[in-house]
Amino acid sequence: MNSPANYSSLEAGNPFRDRDESEDNEEGGVIIHQVPETKARWNHIANLDSFFTRMYNYHQKHGFLVILCDEVLQLLGLAFVVWLLTFAFHCLDYPILFGDKPASKEPNTTSVTNKVTIGDVIKPYGKCVSEFAFTTYVILVAAFLFFLWRTIRVVYQMANYADIKKFYNTALKIDDDNLDNITWHEVQKNIREVQAEQHMVIDKEQLTELDIYHRILRFKNYMVALMNKNLLPVRFHLPLFGEVVSLSRGLTYNIEFILFRGPWAPFENNWQLRDDYNIRSNQVELAGRLSKQIMWVAIVNFLMIPFIFCYQIIHFSFGYVAILRKEPGSLGIRTWSNYGRLYLRHFNELDHELEARLNRAYEPANRYMNSFSSPLLAVIAKNILFMTGGVLILILALGIYDEYVFQVEHILTLLAALTGIGVVCKILIPDENQVYCPEQLLTAVLAHVHYLPSDWRNHAHTTQVRKEFDHYFQFKINYLLAEILSPVLTPYILMFVFRPKSLEIVKFFRSFTVSVKGVGNVCSFAQMDVRKHGNPDWQLSPIVIDDATNFTSSDPQPPLDNGKTELSLVHFTLTNPEWKLPTDAKNFMKTIRQNAVVDLSKAKTLENIKENDVNPMAQSLVSFGSMGDEYSSIANSVFNQHNLASLSKSGLGKSLFSSGGAGSGPVPGASTSSYTKQKNSSSMELEDLLQQDLGDINPTYKLQDIHEADEEDSSSAARVFSPKMSSSTGTIMDRSRRRGMQKYEGRPEGPGESLLYSIYGINPSMAANPADITTADMCLSTLYLHELHHRQVCWFLNLFSER
Repeated sequence: MNSPANYSSLEAGNPFRDRDESEDNEEGGVIIHQVPETKARWNHIANLDSFFTRMYNYHQKHGFLVILCDEVLQLLGLAFVVWLLTFAFHCLDYPILFGDKPASKEPNTTSVTNKVTIGDVIKPYGKCVSEFAFTTYVILVAAFLFFLWRTIRVVYQMANYADIKKFYNTALKIDDDNLDNITWHEVQKNIREVQAEQHMVIDKEQLTELDIYHRILRFKNYMVALMNKNLLPVRFHLPLFGEVVSLSRGLTYNIEFILFRGPWAPFENNWQLRDDYNIRSNQVELAGRLSKQIMWVAIVNFLMIPFIFCYQIIHFSFGYVAILRKEPGSLGIRTWSNYGRLYLRHFNELDHELEARLNRAYEPANRYMNSFSSPLLAVIAKNILFMTGGVLILILALGIYDEYVFQVEHILTLLAALTGIGVVCKILIPDENQVYCPEQLLTAVLAHVHYLPSDWRNHAHTTQVRKEFDHYFQFKINYLLAEILSPVLTPYILMFVFRPKSLEIVKFFRSFTVSVKGVGNVCSFAQMDVRKHGNPDWQLSPIVIDDATNFTSSDPQPPLDNGKTELSLVHFTLTNPEWKLPTDAKNFMKTIRQNAVVDLSKAKTLENIKENDVNPMAQSLVSFGSMGDEYSSIANSVFNQHNLASLSKSGLGKSLFSSGGAGSGPVPGASTSSYTKQKNSSSMELEDLLQQDLGDINPTYKLQDIHEADEEDSSSAARVFSPKMSSSTGTIMDRSRRRGMQKYEGRPEGPGESLLYSIYGINPSMAANPADITTADMCLSTLYLHELHHRQVCWFLNLFSER
């Protein structure tokens, strides 16, 4: 391919290139489509990675004015921090402020009272500056240089965003006022049309959706693959602490600098891997070079610990103190960890798509974690809360009687400490109205996050699974502590955890990098080639459906875990339904849909439903329907469409994690009594599961809504895909918006042919809320693929046991 680096005639710092017709005719005889001179031309863009990334950020950040205000206010915030700290250290007279000495009044000033004023506390400007030490001047000069560098960087970025604004307004014909009303899918569609007219990429006539994703997520896809291959230092042992699972933002930045953006990184530019990595004999030498680079970066991080640590303290203090003052309980809420965000991310998944999935999974994940509580800690917390409440009431009562009580030394500190203790105690006390249903809750989490270890099946109620899930979904205070301590831990992790993996990382880049025409070098896993990188346990033969046959692969490398390639392919096809799938990918998607239809046709015969032969599609629909009213109406309609209402008495009512597939039994390593107890406790009838709304904060059961849905005509698309809104839950998109989601996934009219299309037989675009269909279809596809995977594994286990 022709690398963008070949266009040396581009002016420095200018991401675009203008060429007139005469130049085109002389060089290649190619006549570029003419556009009016009043419009800008964007043919032959030098750095398309940066260009498409800025286009995506421009759309997600709501246009030029918002980006400009954000950047300028961040600069002002930096200047404010420097001023405030300098003022606090040198310009306040603390003896007067704390009452250790009286304020000195002017001779001509008559003071009626002895109150200290603000003017008494603040030192005069001359006296304040005269007290500056040499260290203060050094810090101020360093801060000024950093501010100057940030300013130049902001100016450069805003110049580039000005060009992006012009591209949106002229080439795409999208005004900033309408930016929030247009999805990224529509922007991407317009970009592909502009490519056909103006040839932004000279190597290809047409841009595909995958090409654009590759350029925006080139390095992110590598990070996802490195995570799946266990090459990132997320698990390490600390003295006195044991195993720790963490991936701070500072560590992530250092890893990306080492591998992608540094001057000695394996990537020599944004789109090209160094030629040395293509030669097998260079592996040891390259590993030694990478090891030295990691060592020097670790040393620099070690020397910068005091400065970075102070910056982290200041940054989080300024950002969270105001929030904690009003809502001290915010530290007790949970958030998705950086490790979880990277582990749960698909290949070729943009940030807003990931955030939408995690936002939808937040409520069931939070309820799942709250299902676990220690009775001992709960008893202790209740009694401590009772005692702290008594002390607080005493202080407040005395303060109401005489406000001078609040002027007693450290009384406010005591109030803050007692409030904090009370918040912690409330977290440890379980909700007495909460229903214990960990299996169904973890099933709902899986449907949205798509990736959970398969050995968690039948063990959602165990403490070990809860501890492992806590690494993905941690308390906010744990997240903040990890970020604050990251400057101290990062040098250790780089030197002793990441550095020993240098040879494996070099082999990874050599083995899993491919060149794509018009794009450059990308991670081969991001191609989502199910034949080359797929996992046989997650695939079925399109010819023999009942047998656990699989595609053979010529690649000796082991497949990715948890169906990463397969589920990434399903997600990408749903969010980009116009993408022309390669033959293998098309066959894989077709096979899944065919299997679903065959499974439902088999489920009509109840004799085929045995204790150890649960129908995968019917079981997936049961688990899908247990996720909430908006999903249960779809599941009920599909069952009615296929005349499967009688399955509610067939014993299928188990959640995905507690259900048994073909040859189901206790998971290896689990006790038989534990398996039997869990199996019996989670066995529910179909209607019970479909009535349970896991999207609510408190579990509710809406029998009337379910029966009303059953009475409606199941062939009505509007009824199936327009679920009712209850008082506690809205539609899928409404709840996601309340949690901060700003952009839709996929196209507004919904996906094209999909799993729901295959098993229901109508076009999802006819639905009243087609944007919800992408979400629902991906959830059902995830549950179905996990069920098929479990059946495949059980089939092989039974086969080996018979032998």
